[in-house]
Amino acid sequence: MSKLNQIQILAFDVFGTVVDWHSSIVKELDAMNLEIDANQFALDWRAGYRPAMDRVLAGELPWTSIDELHRIILDELIIRYDLHRLTELQLIHLNHVWHRLQPWQDSVTALKQLKEKYIICTLSNGNIRLLVDMAKNAKLPWDYIFSAENFSAYKPSPKTYLGVAELLNVKPDQVLMVAAHHDDLAAARSCGLLTAYIERPLEFGSSQIKDVSPCTDNDLHATDLLNLVNQLK
Repeated sequence: MSKLNQIQILAFDVFGTVVDWHSSIVKELDAMNLEIDANQFALDWRAGYRPAMDRVLAGELPWTSIDELHRIILDELIIRYDLHRLTELQLIHLNHVWHRLQPWQDSVTALKQLKEKYIICTLSNGNIRLLVDMAKNAKLPWDYIFSAENFSAYKPSPKTYLGVAELLNVKPDQVLMVAAHHDDLAAARSCGLLTAYIERPLEFGSSQIKDVSPCTDNDLHATDLLNLVNQLK
């Protein structure tokens, strides 16, 4: 517990950890009456995320924002799902669904409570405007928004995790990285940050329940963000 007492900053992964991207996208797709499998479309869109970032990391693409990568993936899905009838304005609106993602039921209440004791910030691969719009729309009370754009590097680059500590003038072990993804937390730990795993079994929807088994390397394991609040009291 002694190392937990030194925490000053809580840095949050956002997609899947704080907001429910899957059901948010499915809901908007259903509202568009596209006559497609909205669940699978959402999963396919998300599945293209890592390969698209890898193209940037490999130098195939220049530095590219997540908004732009989402559009590249979306354009491929438009062909796959035969949605050529959508207008450019509709495509722009659909691509910005990522700006309108809804929080998990526990997120806003927990963040407000954690904000009373800690500096709370994002550490997301999402671009700054996306994260700002999301925060306003979902009423997420961040003290600061850190994006991959701040560092011109995507997680899991050490530049992102160490950049938060440097810019907020704390040591890496005074930052607790909070995420629903073990690979994100492993990368943060390798940079000296403390880590908290958040269970989000429905991140990919009810058709693809996620294994939320604990990793003993994490400093904390919480069922949701309210449970994290209780552990940090």
